[in-house]
Amino acid sequence: MGKLYRAISADGSAFAAVLDAKDIVSEIERIHKTSAVVTAGLGRLTIGASLMGYMLKGKDDSITLRVDADGPTGQLVAVSDSMGNVKSCVNNPVVEIPLNAQGKLDVGSAVGHNGTLSVVKDLGLKEPYVGVVPLVSGEIAEDIASYYATSEQIPTVCSLGVLVNPDLSVKSAGGFLVQLLPFADEKCIDIIEKNIAKIRPVSAMLADGITPEEIAVMLLDGLDPDPLDESRPVYKCDCSRERTERVLVSLGKQELSSIADEGKDTSVSCHFCGKEYIFTPEEIKKLAGD
Repeated sequence: MGKLYRAISADGSAFAAVLDAKDIVSEIERIHKTSAVVTAGLGRLTIGASLMGYMLKGKDDSITLRVDADGPTGQLVAVSDSMGNVKSCVNNPVVEIPLNAQGKLDVGSAVGHNGTLSVVKDLGLKEPYVGVVPLVSGEIAEDIASYYATSEQIPTVCSLGVLVNPDLSVKSAGGFLVQLLPFADEKCIDIIEKNIAKIRPVSAMLADGITPEEIAVMLLDGLDPDPLDESRPVYKCDCSRERTERVLVSLGKQELSSIADEGKDTSVSCHFCGKEYIFTPEEIKKLAGD
């Protein structure tokens, strides 16, 4: 089970959210059978979605992050509810490319450097809020920070990391967001910049047993941080047979009748969890209204 912890500076001008997501990213690898670099890329996007989702106000609110770029992974999608529970999927789960110049997984090249990050917030209104920004690097964290700066005008530092063992299991995974509120002064900004400059990669800290609470204190060191709240997010798919039926109905009567006339069972698999739903020709005919 993941742990998401938030702290806020004593004057309320800055807050930090930190997530230990090893269990969540391990579930991604188990479900999607991802190669190491895809585990890292989809893991980062999913961690980012969880951190952003937890900031939503309404119980039924949700957020979807989608990356469409020119890398071999194809499209990546991550969805979070307001408790930080997430699900995600990727077009091509197995991608093998050389390590980058630093000898690390080359997430940017796997995802692609040219493309967009779309952020869709479903807040229960007539239309969802949609923000789309060009990718900065395809490394995900910088792209999320760019989204906040461009679409929401909120100064944000984002760090996301996934360490993958040689056997493709997840050694550590997590991330943090630090955001400044409009009344943050120059002194506050200076302190946070210095804290960020000396902090180690988040995945390395988590691998060494440093807790989200301790990382949040490091990020807000010098600002008298106070605990804000915490959550225990998990990888959670909310698919169901009823939802799958609605998807099939959306194909239209003519298409469903054509499928039923083939006389074979129809299998529909969930992109997010792999669960399979089987419909007989008779059930398809019923959905078509025949």
